[in-house]
Amino acid sequence: VFPSLAQAHASVANEVYQELGQPSVFLFCPTEYCSSLCSPSPSQSCYLQTIGQELLPGINVIWTGPKVVSQELSAALLEEVEGVLRRRPIIWDNLYANDYDCRRVFLGPYMGRAPGLMPRLHGLLLNPNCELQANFIPIHTLGTWFQSELESCANPDHAGMEMAAALGDSQSPQEGSYSPQEALELALCDWVAEINQQALEQGR
Repeated sequence: VFPSLAQAHASVANEVYQELGQPSVFLFCPTEYCSSLCSPSPSQSCYLQTIGQELLPGINVIWTGPKVVSQELSAALLEEVEGVLRRRPIIWDNLYANDYDCRRVFLGPYMGRAPGLMPRLHGLLLNPNCELQANFIPIHTLGTWFQSELESCANPDHAGMEMAAALGDSQSPQEGSYSPQEALELALCDWVAEINQQALEQGR
C-alpha cells in the first residue's frame, strides 16, 4: 500500500492524531530515533526526511541523541535533527536508564548536556533507573540543570558566557552556570534531609 516504511508510519500517525482530535501532546517515536540508527546521518536519512515532510506539524518527535544512551548532547546535533524533522525534537534521555542491565544503578549528576540546549528542544523526558528511590539525584540534578537553562534563556548574554565556559575550562563554571558537581552536592544534602525526615516520621 505504501511506497516506504516512513510514509506508512507518517500516514498511520497522522490518522490516529486526527482521530483523537489533534491533542496538544502527541508523541511519535521514529524507527530511526538516534544518530547511530540513521544511514548515513540524520540530515541525509531518507526515512527522517520523509517523516519530516509527511508528519503533521502538531505531532512531536522523540529523539535520544547520538546513541540510544547518549553520554553527550550538543546544540549542533539538535540543530541538524530539527532541520530534517522540521520541528524541534523532544529528547528521550536514557542517561540513567538501567532496564537493559539491572545490575547497574546510575547515581551521578545530570551532565554531558551542552549549555543553551533549551531553545533547540520542544521538551525532555528522563528515562530513570528501575529502582524508584535511586532516582532522587538524577531528578534533583535535572531540576537544577533546567533552572540554569531557564536563567540562560532569560539572559542571552549569560548563555554566551556559559558556552564559552563549556568550550574552555569546564571545571571552572561561570557564576550562575550549571555545575554538575555543585548540583550533586545540593542533591545529596536534600536527599540526606529527606531520609532523616522519613526516619523521624517512622519513629526510628
